[in-house]
Amino acid sequence: MGCAALLWGTILLACSCGPGPPRAGAAPLLAATYVLDDANGLGREFDGIGAVSGGGATSRLLVNYQEPYRSQILDYLFKPNFGASLHILKVEIGGDAQSTDGTEPSHMHYENDENYFRGYEWWLMKEAKKRNPNIKLIGLPWAFPGWIGKGENWPYDYPDITAYYIISWILGAKQYHDLDIDYVGIWNERAFSSKYIKVLRHSLDRLGLWNIGIIAADGDWNISKEMLVDPYLNDAIELLRYTLDKHGLEQVRIIASDRLWEPISFVMMIDSELHGVVDVIGAHYPGTKTVQNAILTGKKLWSSEDYSTFNNDVGAGCWARILNQNYVNGNMTSTIAWNLVASYYEELPFGRCGLMTAQEPWSGHYKVESPIWITAHTTQFTQPGWSYLQVDGHLEGGGSFVALTDGLGNLTIIIETMSHNHSKCIRPPLPNFNVIPQRATFYLRGSFYMVETLQVWHSRLDFESENSSLFQQLHPLQVWEGRFSLDLNVDEVYTLTTLKTGRKCGFPEPPPPQPFPSNYNDDFNIRNPPFSEAPNFADQTGVFEYFVNASDPGDHVFTLRQVVVQRPITWVSDADQTISVIGNFKVNMTVTCDIYIEKPRDGGVFIAGRVDNGGIYVRHSKGVFFWVFADGTYRVTAGKEILMKGLAGVRDNAWHTLTLNIQGNSASGLLNGYPLWENVTVSSPGNGWAALGTRSFEFAQFDNFQVQAC
Repeated sequence: MGCAALLWGTILLACSCGPGPPRAGAAPLLAATYVLDDANGLGREFDGIGAVSGGGATSRLLVNYQEPYRSQILDYLFKPNFGASLHILKVEIGGDAQSTDGTEPSHMHYENDENYFRGYEWWLMKEAKKRNPNIKLIGLPWAFPGWIGKGENWPYDYPDITAYYIISWILGAKQYHDLDIDYVGIWNERAFSSKYIKVLRHSLDRLGLWNIGIIAADGDWNISKEMLVDPYLNDAIELLRYTLDKHGLEQVRIIASDRLWEPISFVMMIDSELHGVVDVIGAHYPGTKTVQNAILTGKKLWSSEDYSTFNNDVGAGCWARILNQNYVNGNMTSTIAWNLVASYYEELPFGRCGLMTAQEPWSGHYKVESPIWITAHTTQFTQPGWSYLQVDGHLEGGGSFVALTDGLGNLTIIIETMSHNHSKCIRPPLPNFNVIPQRATFYLRGSFYMVETLQVWHSRLDFESENSSLFQQLHPLQVWEGRFSLDLNVDEVYTLTTLKTGRKCGFPEPPPPQPFPSNYNDDFNIRNPPFSEAPNFADQTGVFEYFVNASDPGDHVFTLRQVVVQRPITWVSDADQTISVIGNFKVNMTVTCDIYIEKPRDGGVFIAGRVDNGGIYVRHSKGVFFWVFADGTYRVTAGKEILMKGLAGVRDNAWHTLTLNIQGNSASGLLNGYPLWENVTVSSPGNGWAALGTRSFEFAQFDNFQVQAC
């Protein structure tokens, strides 16, 4: 960084090549110079920008969009030089359990069960690859089906079984969808087992899956301590590097830790064998900072999960700041956002914490939020394999810049001047700092000295008038003898580049937003459904799938069935009952559904209204629940409070029709069209979703679902 001084000046246009004349009455403007030079070599290699689908069920509603809107959303996310143009897609390996905003179905609900068409992550990965064949794919489990733990909430007691389960997912991706997975993780942000890591590596190798990198350990720093005392764990990781190289896959990299910095980096410093085989150290929500030990390893550093912030302009400011400063402050060469697209009910936890919003498949409405265009400032003008220039990157007046090159003469500079209050991420806490208007003068040296023109793309987040300008192409900037200047205001992003390929693409405005239909019904009569889950149902515990009831001679051949019969190995505290929610938060509603209890004696099902919680808080959900049980009884509950109970005459293995009517502070219920209970007073919650579910993890079927709400 060069000298800094206070100048009197005007705000320069992007096409200016130097400071303007003093202006009477103008405020002093901090000025500083910066040198971009590749003569003495380049900095770290850039590895790309990505996002997470899952962790969990964050793309649930996306699949239900009709064309052309669904393809438009996917283009904004993945299509090169169009919108976000992402380089990396990380997906959840579904485990039948709650993983933030819902459950994602496993490819193996039971030990002898395999189905590689459940859920939507397969489809999403294929759509991403269709648009960008070079996109990298990462798979990571948040939870596991219960059979893996044989009754224990732990995936490592039988490591051969867990390894078989994960490898089946990898093989299924290739066999059924022609998808090559680049990396696979252990257990997101939870404990690890060195024995399991070794078994997984050996199992992969036996099957010739040398090209699959293991991310260890998606948790805390304890892995470093164990690697110090366990040479076999080192051997397992080294074996991965050896076998990759042996098969000519030197380009395949291994990510280690994927959570925090200190333990793995410390071990790499003292263990030359481990240092020689680990390529990437990952961290979650690092606050743009790393630790000295991680830097001293000389390894690639990634922020492998970050952002997780409401996608308004403050969220865009957060994203702009960390995309630059993860490298400037922490030498991180890849940043991956949670989450890809906010395609889940907004009332669930972390509503609208995606790069864009697509939560109304019934209307077709979606919104290209400002983080999409902040992403484009980097992704449209760089590619994995480019290199950062060796430069400090801190602006004297606050903010940051990075400069990257492809080594072939192209140069891209990304500048951000995000202020503190307009760039707070959800985590971690952001220390105070100041950003002021400033003049930045750049001197291009080395191979860049001959650059004459730079294309200019600009965003300004306007928090006063709420009229932000996003990813606008300005007049080219003329470089005079390797020098140009820019006046930078607060809360701006500039991309200056030799590339002319950038585009702000778009489609006609999607349909306007509409509330969930006030009269909604689904008879589930689909012989060959495109997805395993019925539209708009958001499973919060358990998994509800289309089912063909071949033994039914009547009107219930095609139904919706709850299929998880053993409590999964959970990531958070799932409910004890399975539940799937649907619709908008409403006050008054009538819910009707045909139900079929499959579990004799102690089986049971419910329909519900005003369900007020889901996601990681599903265990604390309240609402009005109308239960019927295989022993012939019924119950009406609000939370843990029993409002009414009695005999209903319901039995298992027979179809019955339940109706729940909630109007104001009064609720009533019908069984098979006849009143069973009425005039029950309900005071809270005041509104919520409609829902259905089961008493326990048990098989049960539902048909002819209808909700009328207002």
